[in-house]
Amino acid sequence: MLTSDQSTQLASFAKDIRKHTLFSIGNLGVGHIGGALSIVDLLALLYGKVMQIDPANPTWEERDLLVLSKGHAGPALYATLALKGFFPVEELITLNQGGTNLPSHCDRTKTKGIDMTTGSLGQGLSAACGLAYAMKLDKKKAFVYAIIGDGESQEGQNWEAAMFASHHQIDHLIAFTDYNKMQIDGTTEEVLNLGDIEEKWNSFGWFTQRIDGHDLSAMDMAIKKAKEQKGKPSMIILDTIKGKGAAFCEGNVANHNMAFDLNTANEAIQALK
Repeated sequence: MLTSDQSTQLASFAKDIRKHTLFSIGNLGVGHIGGALSIVDLLALLYGKVMQIDPANPTWEERDLLVLSKGHAGPALYATLALKGFFPVEELITLNQGGTNLPSHCDRTKTKGIDMTTGSLGQGLSAACGLAYAMKLDKKKAFVYAIIGDGESQEGQNWEAAMFASHHQIDHLIAFTDYNKMQIDGTTEEVLNLGDIEEKWNSFGWFTQRIDGHDLSAMDMAIKKAKEQKGKPSMIILDTIKGKGAAFCEGNVANHNMAFDLNTANEAIQALK
């Protein structure tokens, strides 16, 4: 269980991440706001409490790793990294502009703190499996965390990765499905229904949990349970709301890649105070 102080600090961290994500995309005028905001609470927990990281030494060999397979949610991760001190917060205003180190999708060759280049959906979990397997061979104790989207879960490569991780008993791999139930062309139910997603992951040999993806204490407990598992990778399915925290886009099926101006962003930022 999170202490009262931890809950307060993490909730404040999540609010700051949302504000900076809204500002950077609003300043640009368009971006993947829905899927960025839906994972903010998870990012706040991972970088605010769970992960072993060193912003002063982003390539520290013993650090935990994060693979954001849904790389279009990069603006939320950039805001998180900047607030943790990986690079100046002022750089967030350069999002996806010429010469930036913050492209619209994550690129490990450009951004301090990004552990894997992502954005070609369906491939991130495989990369996470490779990183975790290499750690196992090197007898490292760090964890690899992966965040995949529900839309990209329709792609077959994810299930090849699922078999690989289960077969090799990669128990220091903890993945999350951002189950906001929307994708670029509509709802996941309409585009390609995922069915019983929990049973799918169970049947592939993963330790599976399903929780509220905006409940910091529930996520913290789920991660602790996942870390206790031996011989099984873990999948934590997060029921989330796409666009969480911004009234103009929260739950809006058209919020995958949305145009909005800085005035709209600032109104949403003010509402978060």
